Amino acid sequence: MLGVAASALLLCMMVLTFADVVARYLFNWPIRGGFEITELLLLSLIFAGVPLVSRADEHVTMDFIDRLLPGWVLALLVRAVHAAAAAAFFFLSWQAWIKAGRIAEFADTTDVLRIRVAPFVYFMAAMILLTGLVHLFKVFVPGVRRSAVGTT
Repeated sequence: MLGVAASALLLCMMVLTFADVVARYLFNWPIRGGFEITELLLLSLIFAGVPLVSRADEHVTMDFIDRLLPGWVLALLVRAVHAAAAAAFFFLSWQAWIKAGRIAEFADTTDVLRIRVAPFVYFMAAMILLTGLVHLFKVFVPGVRRSAVGTT
């Protein structure tokens, strides 16, 4: 579901950017608030993609020591890294949730279109939490590593 949402967000960004460029250069009439909408769509796209990247183990990796370590040490190290990542994401999610509450309390909006910002920050916090849950799951149910199947 997140993949479909991310694809839809990217499509919306492309259509908006195309329409804004055409309107700006052909008609000298840029789309009002186009920059703000693009910012919010990009924020949503990035944070919708983080759990997907974590789930698929498609982070940037450096596997130059993988060949030097025994398999059981490498498996333990991978689980430890997932545990540390989960803890970091849980902490970041908690902090983002607190920040979203403050933003909601002050009813912060964007400058031009007056779109409320708090729902987007709550979405960020939820996606960071989901990413932490993905890493926590990988601590207990490790998958096949990409470097182990021949792709680097």
